[in-house]
Amino acid sequence: MDSSTLSTLIQIRRRIHANPEIARQEFGTTELVADTLRGLGLEPRVFPSGTGVFCDIGTGSGPVVALRADIDALPVTDEKSVPYRSTKPGFCHACGHDVHTTIMLGVGMELAPHAEELDGRVRLVFQPAEESVPSGSLDAIDAGVLKDVSAIYTLHCDPAGDVGSVGIRVGPITSSLTTFDVRLTHSDSGRARRADLIAVMSQLIVQMPRALQDALPPGRGMISSVVFSAVNGDLETGDGSALVTARGTIRSLSRDAWAEAPGHFARIADAIAGAYEVTCVTDFTQVAPAVTNDPQAMAVMSQAVTDVLGSGAIYPTPQSLGGEDFAWYLEHVPGGLLRLGVRSRGQISAPDLHSGAFDVDEECIPVGVSVMKATALAALRACVPALETATVAPDVTATVAPPNVLAGA
Repeated sequence: MDSSTLSTLIQIRRRIHANPEIARQEFGTTELVADTLRGLGLEPRVFPSGTGVFCDIGTGSGPVVALRADIDALPVTDEKSVPYRSTKPGFCHACGHDVHTTIMLGVGMELAPHAEELDGRVRLVFQPAEESVPSGSLDAIDAGVLKDVSAIYTLHCDPAGDVGSVGIRVGPITSSLTTFDVRLTHSDSGRARRADLIAVMSQLIVQMPRALQDALPPGRGMISSVVFSAVNGDLETGDGSALVTARGTIRSLSRDAWAEAPGHFARIADAIAGAYEVTCVTDFTQVAPAVTNDPQAMAVMSQAVTDVLGSGAIYPTPQSLGGEDFAWYLEHVPGGLLRLGVRSRGQISAPDLHSGAFDVDEECIPVGVSVMKATALAALRACVPALETATVAPDVTATVAPPNVLAGA
């Protein structure tokens, strides 16, 4: 990448970072992305919702390979003292989506001049609302971004990896995510009293993590985290009864656990509450299954990384407890997610994702562009779904990253 292109990309990244927009409000970011793509002679299409863009490079009749970036920010205060600090109090790009967007625009800049030489088409997807429920990936799929797509790839910033390195994993690389809402109620005629509802909720909070894990049949995977939050107690409902509510998340390491957890959770909660003659109502939202990297797709991606960075650049990455809505694309087509090292070389540690102090070493931008460009070109040549003889990238043991229930992928 020449210095002029890199300078342009850094300016774009800093502009996005300084002007964060949360889920489904990314109108300025959408306009910036679309204008940049038009400037490359491309024809971007904005999602029907008004936020989010997708765009094809090339006109060939061969396979279509998609590269996805997410564009939304978080309701987190920017704690950094940098020239590109967020100008919107209470909001910032604390998960690296500004970097993801910039990298995919960089791929567009690199490929657009050679569009007629491609063996098919590369589709750039700039997805809104990754941090939202329901997520923007569902909007993107409804908008047709997967039409004719053979494979889809993405990357995610990793503050645990040095710039110039890439984390690769075959199989599940994130956890599945379910949110829940619990309502405990009773009337004055019941044996329980208002204070008892607090005690019952306490029993749910203490007993549920272990009970839910034990409820899963052997071989069904495991629940990695059950976290209760936003507990509100002793609230009057207006009809003489009492109400205590809680919400939280269930994170699991397998699709089976993700599918079965709500039913077991509801049954256990009913049993605990019923012992106190308390009514329990539970509601669930299945936010996303685990991102599960396809072995053949990752063979292509691993080779692309090796070709541009060398084999020493790859580090094994554990399955994280973060959720990532990229998983919904993989319900339809094969693909994969890699972790892009963004920590400055020699730095021992860096602020984690979803922290107001999170930032990246901008040297990661040309690394990400080169890796994603090489992956797209290699996938076009390989036509991933038909690839049956690829060397599968080595897996790593199913270690789990330390819990960070707020973090994304």
